[in-house]
Amino acid sequence: MAALESIQSQSTLQDSIFSTSTVVAICVFFTLLCACIIIGHLLEENRWANESITALLLGLVAGLVVLLVTKFQSSRILVFNEDLFFLYLLPPIIFNAGFQVKKKKFFKNFTTILLFGIVGTVISFCLISLGAYLLFKRFGFTTLTLKDFLAIGAILSATDSVCTLQVLNQDETPFLYSVVFGEGVVNDATSIVLFNAVQSLDVSDISALTALKLLGTFLYLFFTSTALGGLLSAYIIKTLYFGRHSTDRECALMMLMAYLSYMLAELMGLSGILTVFFSGIVMSHYTWHNVTENSRITTKHAFATMSFIAETFIFLYVGMDALDIDKWKASNASPGTSVGVSSLLFALVLIGRAAFVFPIANITNCFKKREGTKIEFRNQFIMWWAGLMRGAVTIALSYSQFADSSDSTSTQDNSLMITSTIIVVLFSTVVFGSITKPLISALLLQHAKPNISDATDIPSLEDLRLLFLEPGEPSGEGNSQPARKGSSFRLLMTHPTSTVHYLWRKFDDKFMRPVFGGRGFVPFVPGSPSGAAEAAEHTP
Repeated sequence: MAALESIQSQSTLQDSIFSTSTVVAICVFFTLLCACIIIGHLLEENRWANESITALLLGLVAGLVVLLVTKFQSSRILVFNEDLFFLYLLPPIIFNAGFQVKKKKFFKNFTTILLFGIVGTVISFCLISLGAYLLFKRFGFTTLTLKDFLAIGAILSATDSVCTLQVLNQDETPFLYSVVFGEGVVNDATSIVLFNAVQSLDVSDISALTALKLLGTFLYLFFTSTALGGLLSAYIIKTLYFGRHSTDRECALMMLMAYLSYMLAELMGLSGILTVFFSGIVMSHYTWHNVTENSRITTKHAFATMSFIAETFIFLYVGMDALDIDKWKASNASPGTSVGVSSLLFALVLIGRAAFVFPIANITNCFKKREGTKIEFRNQFIMWWAGLMRGAVTIALSYSQFADSSDSTSTQDNSLMITSTIIVVLFSTVVFGSITKPLISALLLQHAKPNISDATDIPSLEDLRLLFLEPGEPSGEGNSQPARKGSSFRLLMTHPTSTVHYLWRKFDDKFMRPVFGGRGFVPFVPGSPSGAAEAAEHTP
């Protein structure tokens, strides 16, 4: 009898700990994740499909099945939550992108990336906000305030950098990948900063000084976020060298400190996206070279796996949440109204992106002397096209702005804005995401010119070294005459990218790597084959 009572009490305790609905939801999502991986493997060679679209469509199908099972009462297995997205799903994706990115190509196009990511996003934000303010009154949106229209501009300016990873290939189109994805990361951070600035904006007292304060706040957040992440982990691992005793510790420390940089940025009111992205770049440049060979392999695959699972989960999440029947009922809008509002929003997205991609690309071409370095119109068109996809950041910001409201009329307008945003995300991801790969193949790969190497594209580092020689230092070509020192300012004006790269290499080798480690300053376990090989390689 006592044993029976004990079993019953344990069963009751288990029921109180594990909610049946939670267990069902987790089982469904894990099953769908497995299905996405299998289908993605089968569609690997299909140029029209990718895992993002597969996950999105599977999420829609799963949501429809839940609707049918519940007799159109509810499709919610998990409620879309901004905290879940921004705190747990987005950081591993952005960090891995920074960790795996080809740094030389990325920083070679850094000026272009900043122009598109910051100036372009602000232009798009202004045009979309103005267009929504002027046109939405015709659809009967009487409860939306000026702050709501500004928020719409920030929400729809956020491109989908997650889907960009799926549709662009870093090896086939390195320039497009570095610019479009780099712009996407900066664009997401800029949109979120603009969105948060709009939330704290006093619309009753707007002046030129307010705009200057907004600009100053944005620049402060951008540059402090960029400078925050990465170096501390490199210094700790190089100094203490955990690999002597446990590779598990150094792997764990890299993962935890990568996530810590994101949380510290959010805690300090900075941009977590920018911080964790540059933390990934810094860790790949310094920290990764300070760990053992086993830890390098482990961390590289661990970061990629976590990013892959998070990407797939996000699109499943968005697909299932798109059929949230409560929001569609609350909007109380006819199909024609929903399609009309969604079409208007997407038209503003098209115009807003075209308004900065083509002008900025042509302006940058005016400052490039060599024809091979200019952005051709085909590349400009792909940059415009690939940046039209909207994703989970857009939906998360839309929920944050329009989800809570007590007034019934306002609730209808807010719900319609959410459902219209969902339509824009679904349409742009499925249509533009599926066409981008064939479009790149048709416009670029079939008409590809021979790649111009960095050595011919810009002056070589050796040429720059000769120009920078100090007086009295021989040129190395049998000439005993002292070489003339070149003007740093003149070189910076004539070859800005290569000159900055050369100066950074000198500074990095002399000051940064001796402190933070990196290639050439690798601690190694005595007797280790890899360590001995590296030691021999870097011994003068």
